[in-house]
Amino acid sequence: MKRDSAFAVAREAFRNHTGWERAWANPAPKKRYDVIIVGAGGHGLATAYYLGKNHGIRNVAVLEKGWLGGGNTGRNTTIIRSNYLQDPSAAIYEKARSLYETLSQELNYNIMFSPRGVMMLAQTEHEVRGYRRTAQANALQGVDTEFVDRKRVKELCPIINIDGPRYPVLGALWQARAGTARHDAVAWGYARACSDMGMDIIQKCEVTAVRREGGRVVGVDTTRGPIDCEKLGIVVAGHSGQLAEMAGFRLPIESVALQALVSEPIKPCMDVVVMANTVHGYMSQSDKGEMVIGGGADGYNNYTQRGSFHHVEETVRALVETFPVISRLKMLRWWGGIVDMTGDRSPILSKTPVEGVFINCGWGTGGFKAIPGSGWATAEMIARGEPGPLAAEFSLDRFREGRFIDESVAAGVAH
Repeated sequence: MKRDSAFAVAREAFRNHTGWERAWANPAPKKRYDVIIVGAGGHGLATAYYLGKNHGIRNVAVLEKGWLGGGNTGRNTTIIRSNYLQDPSAAIYEKARSLYETLSQELNYNIMFSPRGVMMLAQTEHEVRGYRRTAQANALQGVDTEFVDRKRVKELCPIINIDGPRYPVLGALWQARAGTARHDAVAWGYARACSDMGMDIIQKCEVTAVRREGGRVVGVDTTRGPIDCEKLGIVVAGHSGQLAEMAGFRLPIESVALQALVSEPIKPCMDVVVMANTVHGYMSQSDKGEMVIGGGADGYNNYTQRGSFHHVEETVRALVETFPVISRLKMLRWWGGIVDMTGDRSPILSKTPVEGVFINCGWGTGGFKAIPGSGWATAEMIARGEPGPLAAEFSLDRFREGRFIDESVAAGVAH
């Protein structure tokens, strides 16, 4: 793989871009791999990348039933932050955030990481107490956050209405080194690096069965034929329960739709990410000028990627109160993604009852921000056969033993 540079971009501009190499290969599946990762989204590709980079395991296939990055990776609102209350959450999200900072250089692919800062509004006295507590916890965890007053909120985001009639802004939890990145570019950068290491990324290859012998995985059946493996990683977000059932065990998760939308593009007016958990809406402005808007997940289990109008209406109504300037904007696009939710709104990174099968799921509404840390931890678990320090607290055993990592209670929201 040739390394990209400003000189390469200029050179290709003069020869009609005819010299670019294919970003990743399109191979036929081999008969056997050391490791198969099911799911070519950000988490699956990051897992494969760190298997090769950190552990030297490169006989790896990443299987995707659709197209690379076509699931939640390409459907999220790109928020990156690590200001979580619980220690295990803060550790893995801060690992991810720190990896994001240098990921463009590492992958030699511009993921458009923008450390513009994330502000979580406190609009009730309860939230003020909760975010002050989180700021103290983050200080102990080595995560750089602070609680700012309403005057500072207005300075950071001039278009905000801090005197809303229902929920005035009382302050905010501010993480200056948080931000956003280009979701597609994250998947493409990892895919190119994996392909360059000799790994096979096989699209349009749906897993139809997981084959076992004596309680151990031996391979998978796919729409492109059977493939044997020594170890299997399941990293398929909202469809984790279906793959787990194929392997012979159940997961404590439910799948629901999470919706988002973007407005028509306007001139730059907002250079931070704002989350308003009391009214359950969040917003940022993209590089193209669109206002990127999201809210809560559907209240019922489903696998739709279309969404429901009442959810969009509720989210926009809440945000118009906080940001009156957006009231006349037109909606440009609207979509949904399928997220997998655990009872404590924290992920599962674990061995499973089937020897050689490992699971990475349950990220709910906050998966994109965790991609590098999730891949790092899952690769370590698959390579060693046991979860490392980042993944240990997120095992399946915690649900049986009552060791919940309850971010839904701690933060009021798990985005």
